Amino acid sequence: MSGVLDPRTRLAVLEAITDGGLRELELDDLFAVLLPRVRQLFEVDTASVLLADTGGRQLVARAASGLEAEVFQGVRIPIGTGFAGRVALLREPVRIDQVDESTVVNPLLWTRGLRVMLGVPMVAQGDLTGVLHVGSAAARQFTDEEVVLLQLVADRLAIAAHAQRSRVERTAAALLQDSLLPGVLPATAEWDMAARYVPGAHSRVGGDWYDVFELPDGRLGLVIGDVAGNGLPAAIVMGRLRSALRAYALEFADPAEVLGRLDRKTGHFEGYTMATIGYGVVDTAAHRLELALAGHLPPVLAVPGRPSALLDVPVGPPVGFGLAVTGRKSVGVDLPPGALVTFYTDGLVERRGVDLDTTVEQLRAVTLAEPPEAACVRIMAEMVGDRPAADDIALLAVRRVPGAAGVRP
Repeated sequence: MSGVLDPRTRLAVLEAITDGGLRELELDDLFAVLLPRVRQLFEVDTASVLLADTGGRQLVARAASGLEAEVFQGVRIPIGTGFAGRVALLREPVRIDQVDESTVVNPLLWTRGLRVMLGVPMVAQGDLTGVLHVGSAAARQFTDEEVVLLQLVADRLAIAAHAQRSRVERTAAALLQDSLLPGVLPATAEWDMAARYVPGAHSRVGGDWYDVFELPDGRLGLVIGDVAGNGLPAAIVMGRLRSALRAYALEFADPAEVLGRLDRKTGHFEGYTMATIGYGVVDTAAHRLELALAGHLPPVLAVPGRPSALLDVPVGPPVGFGLAVTGRKSVGVDLPPGALVTFYTDGLVERRGVDLDTTVEQLRAVTLAEPPEAACVRIMAEMVGDRPAADDIALLAVRRVPGAAGVRP
């Protein structure tokens, strides 16, 4: 067969990918409709779609016509390896006229009897979503026109795949983040607290978080953190850091030691990530806060009868990127009755075109020694107001309740 498309076939391909009814289909249904059409119109024996995984390192067989075993067996191809991996790496069409172990990774392709193959990348909004490839058991040559038309099909599928992944990731990230933020803060008769979390207007979800947990001997662990990036990847890293920090907090009393262990774990297993974290431990008997910072902005301390102030704590490097920082330091701070400590992420104080020192000073001035809920209301009204947050905001306020022990005012 020559592989030359006549005008009627060319028109049929264009009609297939512009069919208005396809817009209503879920992704798997779209594949189920279009791939058989591709086989028929291009007169090939197989048509397959492999989607890039969330890490962008592998292609995973998602749909096929004529080579369904590829999907049933969960075929995975490292990007850059073999035929489909090469298409993904180069992000350009690839034609091969020899299908064996020297050109493809998946043995299903040559055992199927394929002799020639054409693969094109699926790219949407600059992101690689996958690879579409077709194969024929007959000797033939794929023409430049066929390459262009198959690329049009791939572009149509890429848009649908990208849209679905975006929807799924936003939903999954929001559910993950919501499940990891404390539902009820462990306030006691002597310690009261309140918090806020607001996602950025553009990302809708990210890697900012706060955490409060009870430790042995009545101590309280306080965490504020901000993972670089947004969306599902940042939320996943946030969940891992949160869980690891809690585990280390049970083993080590010193916040600096906990951050050091977390840094080592992150650098070894997730060296491509970065996060700023503040971790403090309240000794509820001694009324004292031990605090360590890893690249994070210092909390604000408000004490009745005194001006509010930023805590003077050494700010070590952020966690991650394989830094394996040593020598992190903790600082102890006494918390007299009525003292309020406010932790926050940079989304609360960073403003485009405004000096950070100016907005941090604004936060310091508006933070008063008052009940935590009232403090959160005041801070959010002053620092956010009626403007949508450009970045995620996490805010945690903790107060030593004034008055007699065990009695709330």
